[in-house]
Order: sequence, then structure tokens, then C-alpha cells
Amino acid sequence: MTATSAEAVARLEDTILAFCSLKLATGDRLKAALATDAQLVMAHLLRGYFMVMLGKRELLGRAQQALDAADRAIAVVGATPRERLHRDALAAWIARDLTLTIARFEALLGQFPRDLVVLKLTQFVLFYAGESGRMRDTVASALGAWDESLPGYGFALGCHAFGLEETGDYAAAERAGRKAIELNPQDIWGAHAVAHVCEMQDRVEDGLAWIGAHEAQWRDVNNFAFHVWWHRCLFLLAQRRFDEVLAQYDREVRAESTDDYLDITNAVALLWRLEQRGVAVGDRWRELAARAAERVGDHMLVFADAHYAMALAAVDRGGFARWQESARDYATRSQETQAGIMRDIGLALGDAALAHRAEQFAMVLDRLLPQHDAIHRIGGSHAQRDLFAQLLIDSAVRAGRYDVARELLGERLRERPQNGWGLDAMNLLARIEPI
Repeated sequence: MTATSAEAVARLEDTILAFCSLKLATGDRLKAALATDAQLVMAHLLRGYFMVMLGKRELLGRAQQALDAADRAIAVVGATPRERLHRDALAAWIARDLTLTIARFEALLGQFPRDLVVLKLTQFVLFYAGESGRMRDTVASALGAWDESLPGYGFALGCHAFGLEETGDYAAAERAGRKAIELNPQDIWGAHAVAHVCEMQDRVEDGLAWIGAHEAQWRDVNNFAFHVWWHRCLFLLAQRRFDEVLAQYDREVRAESTDDYLDITNAVALLWRLEQRGVAVGDRWRELAARAAERVGDHMLVFADAHYAMALAAVDRGGFARWQESARDYATRSQETQAGIMRDIGLALGDAALAHRAEQFAMVLDRLLPQHDAIHRIGGSHAQRDLFAQLLIDSAVRAGRYDVARELLGERLRERPQNGWGLDAMNLLARIEPI
């Protein structure tokens, strides 16, 4: 990399390791790197990446400032071919052309498979593009250049574990995830991949034990820890330990009232599941809806938009109307990649959320059933998108469309034969309308 001193490189390495570990100190370490070398090209590019990853429209301006600073540094000190490729990838990402961004990240990873930054970023962008197979394959290809003798191998293996899990290779995913944690106990991303395996295989007790055994390593992790606590709540929910779920919602999942998209999506998905099980959640929706209302014009990720719409539909119909108007305008006028996803799927998810709240269950089917096989395009994990699968099945039952409900439940139980929610729903159908 281009730098004026070995100390600057060391500070940047500290930043990269903190980024891969999802540490709270990542930003401070990046500031220290730039304080050591104001022309540190890759540090400016990292700052730009971090701004885009936060998923807030207003931070795109800061990302552009970071790109401009990188360009000024390049004009003074030059740049390596790798840094120039990173520069072009960031430019595409700021422009919200995700197809070009992915292509540039994959080109980078093809030439520099040991670049942990681009390995992480490629997985991030492909994850929210709904490209699980491609996410698995790009990381798997890069992994061929790694072995245990290389620093950071555990992080690479943790990425591989998640790609395997999202494409249904649960045994290989668990092996890779456990090995990643053996090599690097602080890799919360790799540990989270194993939690996903337990969720998809409905191994509730194993999931709780896994999280409990490793959580002491994650106390200095950023808000991604809240997402892992969300996974724990899903396991508790499966055991019908509703009081504990609510307590952990308040203490861990939603310990802070933030407008971070991942924090909001965690909370929305959990409250909705609790309500579907007859649990009163008090006024918790109001806090979430107030935060969602602040982000109605973002449209950075349709995955986040769908959750904002659900929070607003719950208690703030005026806020929902503002989101809907903004989302329609975005879908119609914007040339960004996510605008096409909003047009094809996001608007339908929003309409379905509102219709379900209004108990217009046939309308939910009208809007969402045609999109059933395409919902993966909004990104997120299988566990996260299960929220929309449950909403659709619940609506089919309540609309009296038992044929549709049985078909959807059959599909679900073929993939997750021990799933408690699916089995309960199928038993309910059998009582309502015996075959």
C-alpha cells in the first residue's frame, strides 16, 4: 500500500482487524491511521466504505468527501493498482450502481484474494443483493489462496461459513464456523454463521448454548452484537419463553433507541413474531415507528425499507403514507440498482404490511403471493426473510385460502422439517379443515 511510514501501515492494519472483528473502536483506529499519515490512500477509501455501509442517505456526502480526499492523496503520492481498483469500486458504490460495484469488488478479489477488506465488502454487497450463491462462490474461490499460516485466515473462514449456510450446506458451514472461532474466538461474524445453522436446523438448545459460550468475547463489538442477541431471542421464542424474550428485547436487542437500519430490522422482526404468538408488546412499536419515520426517504436498502414500512404500519399510518409516497417516487424516478428492487418487490412488501395490519388478508395474498419466489432479491438472510414468509402464510390461513397455506407450509417443512412454527401452523390447519 501507499504510505509514508511503517507506523501508518501498522495503524491501518489495526483498523482493518477492528473492522473484521466489528469492534466499536474501528472508527477511532481509522482516525489514528489518518493522523499518522494524512495521505494514506487506503485509509480514506476505508472511511468512504464505512460511510456507505451505514445505510443512511445523508452519509453518501461524507463518503464522497472521503473519495475526494483519496483522489487528492493519489495526485500527491500515487497509488498501487490494488488501491486504484478500490477507488473505482467505492465510486461505483457511492453512485449506488450495485451491479458495477459487485463487478469491481469481484475483480479486486480475483486479483487480490488475500485482501480481507474486499473479502468482507464483497460478501456484504452480495448479501444485500440477494445473491447467496454468488456470495458463497466468490469467497470460496478466494479461500484457495489462504491457509492457517496467514494472519486473518479465521476471518476469511468465517465469511466462508456464512456463504455455505445461506446456500443450505449446513454441515460444511458449521465446520467452517467452528474452525473460524477456534482460530479467532473474537470473530462474531463467524460465530453468528453457526447460530444461523442452528436456526435453520431448528436446533434451539444448541443455538442457545453456542451463543452463551461465546458472548463474553463480544462485549467490545459494535451494534452487530444486538443482532446476535436477536438470534438468541428467536431460540427463546421457539421455546415459548415470551417473558424472557421481552426482557432481552429491552435489555439487549433494543437497549438503545437508534436509527440504525440493522437495529430497527432486528426489533421489528421480533415484535411482529411476538404479536403473532399473542404476546402484548405494549408501546414498543411507537419508539420503532418514530425512528423509522426518520428514515423514510433513505431507500438505501429495500431490505431496510420493508421493515420501516412494517413499523410504520403498526402505529403510524401517516408515516406509512409518507414512506409509501417516497418509495413510489424512488421506484419510478431513480436509476439506482435498489430502485428496481423497490419497484419489483419493495412496494408490494409495504402494501402487504399495511394490509395485514388492517386485517385485509386477501389483499396480502394479492400483493405478495406473486412475489413469493423473488423476495430473496431484497437481501438479508433466510432467517431474516422468514418474517415475510410467516406473514404470507398467516394471511393465507386468515383469508381462508387453506390450499395456499398448505402449499407454502409444505414447502417450508420440506426445508425445515423440525420447525416448530411450521408444525404448529400445519396442526392448526388440520383442525380448521381436516384433509
